[in-house]
Amino acid sequence: MKTKKRIVLVTVIGLLVLLAGFTAYELYHSAHGLTVTQYELSSEKLSDSVRVVQLTDLHNSTFGENNTELAAKVAEQQPDLIVITGDLLNADEEDTDIATGTISQLCTIAPVYVSYGNHEVQYETTYHTDLTALYEQAGATVLEYKYQDITVKGQSIRLGGIYGYCTPEEYLKTKEADEEECAFLRTFQQTDQYTILLTHMPFTWIYNDGISKWDIDCVLTGHTHGGQVRIPFIGGLYAPDAGWFPGREKGIYASGDQKKVMILSSGLGNNERLPRFNNVPEIVVTDLSPA
Repeated sequence: MKTKKRIVLVTVIGLLVLLAGFTAYELYHSAHGLTVTQYELSSEKLSDSVRVVQLTDLHNSTFGENNTELAAKVAEQQPDLIVITGDLLNADEEDTDIATGTISQLCTIAPVYVSYGNHEVQYETTYHTDLTALYEQAGATVLEYKYQDITVKGQSIRLGGIYGYCTPEEYLKTKEADEEECAFLRTFQQTDQYTILLTHMPFTWIYNDGISKWDIDCVLTGHTHGGQVRIPFIGGLYAPDAGWFPGREKGIYASGDQKKVMILSSGLGNNERLPRFNNVPEIVVTDLSPA
């Protein structure tokens, strides 16, 4: 009996050690690792191939000293465009050096375009600082209720950015939609060019059928942190504004006709409630090509 008890005890201790080791590894890897997720999209509006790298929700995190590892990983992807969909910094931390230093490094790789997240909006209210000026001094183009018609490798693209929920205009009558947002999106979508919208909040595109209602080819979003803690076979545990077990917290979502898509990145940083776990910080690479 004593031998059996010893075997059971050793087995339990061994399992606990393995569990502790796995937990420590996942916590470290989910804070300091980097993974690349690739998507391929095609459209009749495109005449040449373009590679877009998306970063989101950095939240003042660092990967290597001064984010050199992050920049190197982005450079490996050989992007034609780099886009950042908000929350480069934290609203309750006055320091902007990580955000602007990261932008400066990325600008040596490819043109960088930034849209705001809720933390940029809150930061400007708290510290009365013009983040658009700071980000642009670092080398980025900030698109906040703005768009530009750009040419990349001979390919015309309309690239825009907006912080907001972007609820379809049919919801104006119930006051769930915002007139200023709707006015911007109406103008933005009036083009024959391929359209890419940078917007931090993903919920309208998923839950209010925004991806079908707005005539926008590709929407790039963040905010959910991939559910922060990812449970095998279940998915994300918690997402800001979506609560516990949100169900749709990362990946690609298409309109009914499959011609328009939203790509939701799990981002790079942590939120204030939980550390990332089983959720490696993500760089999204989207390859656009002619149909």
